[in-house]
Amino acid sequence: MEPTRSSYDVVIVGGGHNGLVAAAYLARAGRSVLVMERQGHTGGAAVSARVFDGVDARLSRYSYLVSLLPRQIVEELGLRFATRRRRISSYTPVGSGGLLVDTGSEARTRASFVELTGSDRDFVAWQRFYGMTGRLAERVFPTLTRPLPSRAELERVVDDPVAWTALFKRPLGETIESEFADDTVRGVVLTDALIGTFTHAHDATLRQNRCFLYHVIGGGTGDWDVPVGGMGALTDALAGAARTAGAEIVTDCEVTAIETDGSSAEVRYAGGAVGAGYVLVNAASHELAGLLGAPESSKPEGAQLKVNMLLRRLPRLRDAAVDPTEAFAGTFHIGESYAQLDRAYGEAAIGRIPSAPPSEIYCHTLTDPSILSPELAAQGAHTLTLFGLHTPAKLFAKDPVAAKEALVKATLAQLDSVLAEPISDCLAVDANGEPCLEAKTPLDLEREVGLPGGHIFHRDLAFPFQADDADTDPSSRWGVATGHRNVLLCGASAVRGGGVSGIPGHNAAMAVLELRP
Repeated sequence: MEPTRSSYDVVIVGGGHNGLVAAAYLARAGRSVLVMERQGHTGGAAVSARVFDGVDARLSRYSYLVSLLPRQIVEELGLRFATRRRRISSYTPVGSGGLLVDTGSEARTRASFVELTGSDRDFVAWQRFYGMTGRLAERVFPTLTRPLPSRAELERVVDDPVAWTALFKRPLGETIESEFADDTVRGVVLTDALIGTFTHAHDATLRQNRCFLYHVIGGGTGDWDVPVGGMGALTDALAGAARTAGAEIVTDCEVTAIETDGSSAEVRYAGGAVGAGYVLVNAASHELAGLLGAPESSKPEGAQLKVNMLLRRLPRLRDAAVDPTEAFAGTFHIGESYAQLDRAYGEAAIGRIPSAPPSEIYCHTLTDPSILSPELAAQGAHTLTLFGLHTPAKLFAKDPVAAKEALVKATLAQLDSVLAEPISDCLAVDANGEPCLEAKTPLDLEREVGLPGGHIFHRDLAFPFQADDADTDPSSRWGVATGHRNVLLCGASAVRGGGVSGIPGHNAAMAVLELRP
């Protein structure tokens, strides 16, 4: 495919969900918009795919849950897209029992805490701690689609000195250790600080705090919801909204360079070049540096394993008191106690695959079976999505195939250790008789989706405020500046980027409309 014009008001590099959000807003505002996508389809990492040969199941292949997408964006763009809330927040197996957090039953959750820990001390602490984060979420989340506040302004919005100190000033580990006594409970809290982020509880840079913050403020509640129809349902709706508004989307069109003088730009691709008043970049800032011909910036490093599975049936658990349909409906934690997480980080930090890789699982089809064909659903089939922690890209550098095989084997062994039967006995098979299981390392994500180092957030997440002495131009105020007046970030590298949110796309569009009304 080729662009139909020689120049556009706005050219968007990358057709992931954030680029599509920006395209829809700008086209609706009357701008001529071109989206250039290197792959043969839009969606980036937020796609659905029939992963297994001859099997009619559309899995959310890369990103898989929704929390940070504001309802405002869905409504303003008229998207036909819905999510469903999971009643079960999490289940963590421990020996022959486990910890079940049921958001629909305080009494049941309290009883689970008491059975695991011997008292309700940590349950009371849990309620107090997440009451605090809930109030913070209500106040902070609405600011994400407004111009960036200063640090002082956001502190006034939070209006809670204890919460501000715990999440914005001191390493999260200090708060976890002062609030909670049980090792399992501490680990469940810490996991939200480690998703896609290779760090530890006491990191003085606070990257764990930043990751945790974005995982507890989504939607003003912190809920992580299931996208009905799979993640591709969102990006398909966004692509439709952008096209309906008049945006042009060209796929199989890889951008190779960007040149700008600050007022106009040229975007080059294999088949030629197009002019642009503004260029919005939905790729990582590391990739943008290369497109601009700038000195090579430090390459980010992802640190996760993603395993997609299709099962003939859910596995039985060692904990007979909990039904698998509940245990796998929320987040199923494996090897994620506080001590286990610290041990795995220490091993990976010195270049070793963790001996007991921590991971978490959820089952999409328990909440939304629509991604399965009616035949598969009737047969009792289910998907499982596993997300592994503390597996930095460097672990795969020397021998990617052998390291991946070793990691997957060790991760599945950890899963088997809490089941009453091997997960392999439950896997469906594809048309070739092969087990329905695929694994993606950071190197796979770099190769397939264009994420530098396989980093799912493009780079370390940033606190959602700007320095008190920051520039006052629109691109800086919206957190999308690059140092070039007419080249803006509209993807996860922007301030307040990361996750499936559409927020950077919205904010980049708002900056353009302020720069040139």
